[in-house]
Amino acid sequence: MFSNRFNRWTVAAIALMGSSIATVPGVVLAQTPDHPSDTAAQFPTRNDLKSLTTSGSYLAARHASVERDAASAAAFYRSALRTDPKNNELLDRAFISSVADGDIDEAVKLAERILAVDKSNRVARLVVGVHDLKLKKYATAQTNINQSIRGPITDLVATLLSGWAAYGAGDAKGAVASIDKLAGPEWYPLFKDLHTGMILELAGKEKDAGTRFERAYKLDDSMLRVSEAYARWLSRNKDAAAATAIYEAFDKKLPRHPLIQEGLRDTKAGKKMPPLVDSAQAGAAEALYGIGATLTRRGGEDLALVYLQLSLYLQPTHPLALLSLADLYESVKRPQMAIKVYERVPASSPLKRNAQIQLAVDLDSADRTDESIKILKSVVSEDPKDLEAIMALGNIERGRKKFSDCGATYSRGIDALPAGNDKANSVWYYYRGICEERSKEWSKAEADMKKALELQPDQPHVLNYLGYSWIDQGINLDEGMKMIKRAVEQRPDDGYIVDSLGWAYYRIGNYEEAVKNLERAIDLKPEDPTINDHLGDAYWRVGRTLEAKFQWSHARDLKPEPDDLPKIEAKIANGLTDDNSNSSAAQAEKKKDDGKGG
Repeated sequence: MFSNRFNRWTVAAIALMGSSIATVPGVVLAQTPDHPSDTAAQFPTRNDLKSLTTSGSYLAARHASVERDAASAAAFYRSALRTDPKNNELLDRAFISSVADGDIDEAVKLAERILAVDKSNRVARLVVGVHDLKLKKYATAQTNINQSIRGPITDLVATLLSGWAAYGAGDAKGAVASIDKLAGPEWYPLFKDLHTGMILELAGKEKDAGTRFERAYKLDDSMLRVSEAYARWLSRNKDAAAATAIYEAFDKKLPRHPLIQEGLRDTKAGKKMPPLVDSAQAGAAEALYGIGATLTRRGGEDLALVYLQLSLYLQPTHPLALLSLADLYESVKRPQMAIKVYERVPASSPLKRNAQIQLAVDLDSADRTDESIKILKSVVSEDPKDLEAIMALGNIERGRKKFSDCGATYSRGIDALPAGNDKANSVWYYYRGICEERSKEWSKAEADMKKALELQPDQPHVLNYLGYSWIDQGINLDEGMKMIKRAVEQRPDDGYIVDSLGWAYYRIGNYEEAVKNLERAIDLKPEDPTINDHLGDAYWRVGRTLEAKFQWSHARDLKPEPDDLPKIEAKIANGLTDDNSNSSAAQAEKKKDDGKGG
């Protein structure tokens, strides 16, 4: 509930299609880790490739594809293709993997081979067309791009790219006319007006460009690039106050977006801002980014990957395309590759600071926590009131059980909070309370938990944590049980909170109710070792000893914390004795580390 990832900033809110999203079969995501702690397969060396048979290369490529390691997959497919050059399936897979890896120059070579045997291959046509556009071969770019059309999304992309190619060839009028002719779903006009506006702007038709930007803005004033393009036009063609008003309106919808903040500073200083793009290549990159970023948010990762890689081929430092590509990798659980992309965001970009924060989060998930903390501390040192960076640092320290450190970090954030009792501030006190409780500073923790509930009275995780802590200490039993029950009422399908209720009953000696609720928690979280261990203890107390040992054995097999394993094994061997009767309580305390409750 409290999470607030900055990546929501990378894509404007676009009301998008009811039609199905076209996908590219066989796409794999690039993942070429350079760090020894990364979990992906290592990139194959030339010797690796030379020693493999065709079938061996193919199988290795398929495995790399399953692992979403596009770089390795492309290398293995190309290796297999060298020994079987007429195999069209290998050719197609090598091509798609090269596109997914962002190796567009290699993909173009393969695309040309594909088109020699299959002139209708639309993805190959698109890639070759974008390559032509990059080289300013505008006529052949249009020819190839126009042959890549096949559905609502690809129709729009091809038309926009073709329009930019026409502009590059000096035919701005024809570019606008071709885009205007495109008919389709209700979300087309937004993109059409934005791109015709940008083309007219570069062609010196400022008045006509303003009409298009205003029209796009009226269609959707929450789209970042529409607001930026219109505000920039206003700064040059009307006045700074009009441009500032556009930025301020967007800031109210999505506060503190770095590009909007930069625009506000410039317009308030009276600057006349340049157009959003400055060439046909930049305009085409913008079109590919806009659709690719939207598809990422709509579950079309395969096609989004193609568009984002092509966008970055045309404009390698496009910060929003980079952030969207990194976000895509995160969405498919590939933080190692996201790390590589975040590192490419230019230092001069207003989005660099946001990229650094998310880079740090991904480094931590890749077990590179020291690097992660170093980056975040550097960001915070540059802006001691950067609440997002402070929160990220505190969360990483808390997740890594650096409880003294995270308590101090959250305190720093609390000191920087704006005045007022905003309920959103509740999370700061809750998280600091966890760190204090785990640091054995209960009086401070209790005060922070109460403050969190004062700001947000029914927050279920806070109710659960404070209520359980009281019961575990044998104090405020009635009030603590009421709190946990209120939490369960709000989150009846949260296995951790239901486990807390069951364990609370256990702690007060109501073992029958403990069994009932812990069985429910197991249904919700069957893979959790602590909940299984709790249920084993409860079964033992009600005389169901065989079932108790089964649950303990299951807990053991679910890879509990190393410190807990011997205690569980002792219970399996000897049952619940005085020596181990408190072991589950210790585990329950540990489970509260992430703030999900005990």
